[in-house]
Amino acid sequence: MLAVTSGKGGVGKTMVTANLAAALAAQGRKVLVLDADLGLANLDVVLNLQPQFTLHDVLHQGLPVHRAVMPAPGGFFVLPAGSGLVEYSRLTPALKQGLQAVVTNVAAHFDIVLLDTGAGISDVVLETVAMAHEVLVVATPEPTALTDAYATLKVLATLQRRLRPWMLVNQATRLGEGMSIAQQMQAVLDRYLAGSGQPAPKLRMLGELPQDEAARLAVRQRRLVLQCAPGSPLAQGLRAHALRVDSWLQPSVSAGASVPAPDAF
Repeated sequence: MLAVTSGKGGVGKTMVTANLAAALAAQGRKVLVLDADLGLANLDVVLNLQPQFTLHDVLHQGLPVHRAVMPAPGGFFVLPAGSGLVEYSRLTPALKQGLQAVVTNVAAHFDIVLLDTGAGISDVVLETVAMAHEVLVVATPEPTALTDAYATLKVLATLQRRLRPWMLVNQATRLGEGMSIAQQMQAVLDRYLAGSGQPAPKLRMLGELPQDEAARLAVRQRRLVLQCAPGSPLAQGLRAHALRVDSWLQPSVSAGASVPAPDAF
């Protein structure tokens, strides 16, 4: 299970998550994306979906979770969340327990679960990240995005002992910019965390994605980059990164476990 998060909004986190899911599905994985941006969900908008039920119905109306899971373009599945719901602005014990139960439930039925979290370091975001085996922090070269990514990495290391997080730099303007940024980020983490006696995380670089008009095209068409611009540099990068994710992310389904019939999930 992989949590995809970011220090600030607008860095392409949901785009990355959805397209990674489609690329993993193309490799034969059974993939679910759970929209964990509670209250400000937009995964269904990005994919042009019209869900009949959402995570809100599961958590507050007692709906069986499989009824809220729906197929998405690209061959993967989505568990959409509600939007504009004030009750998700803070983490209550009931919300924490309910969310943990949902994640445990769905993880047993899919090879890979991607948690598309909210941005920032709220308790809701941090609790969602804590449920995943691995975490991927998405940032852009923009100074505010990097500052917020540093804050996220620092909090994850301090509160959750996330000492081997993954990083992806989106919207790189030149080849190699992502690695340069990761090296600078590592230097800052070493200086301010290790220097203060706290453990400094050692970043694992998933890679970079280029600044590409294909991203804006996909947003306008509400489609996956892999579908509307499959030959673009952005699509090629997303497929390459999905292969890396597939190589190190352990499947959620235990060996020999049966997968529910399509009418269940």
